[in-house]
Amino acid sequence: QLKQQRDKLKQYQKRITQQLERERALARQLLRDGRKERAKLLLKKKRYREQLLDKTETQISSLEAMVQSIEFTQIEMKVMEGLQLGNECLNKMHQVMSIEDVERILDETQEAVEYQRQIDELLAGSFTQEDEDAILEELNAITQEQIELPEVPSEPLPEKIPGISMPFIEGCMTHTSGPSRSAQVGP
Repeated sequence: QLKQQRDKLKQYQKRITQQLERERALARQLLRDGRKERAKLLLKKKRYREQLLDKTETQISSLEAMVQSIEFTQIEMKVMEGLQLGNECLNKMHQVMSIEDVERILDETQEAVEYQRQIDELLAGSFTQEDEDAILEELNAITQEQIELPEVPSEPLPEKIPGISMPFIEGCMTHTSGPSRSAQVGP
């Protein structure tokens, strides 16, 4: 409603401004026609309307300030409602979970972590650093050794065994290469 009143005042202000322009032009015309007293009376009327225009401008400024103040107050009210709702939610959560509950849960968690640490120490603690070093050294030695393979006959295998048909083996025999006696395994 205040905004509507402000808009009406602006329309009134625009109408007065247009009237002032017309009256000024009419006063010039009256002076040219030699009607000085009539022009003076018209200028007095114009001056009165200018004062009304100034008052209208002041009223518009007051209305705009009031509209802004009301809008800001509405925003503040919404913020307060939000804060109140937030406080209510926090209070409900505090009723569900007390400080004692939180402390108890944290203590239980700390105890569980400590218990697991002790288990880890027991499992890992059965070996000393010397044991760990010896295990690594043995692992390296195994990877460096040559792996001995069994002896393979050097004479060629018979192409066919009498009375046995082995087409799959015969196909494989054509793709084999010479036998290998030993292999080197390294890192």
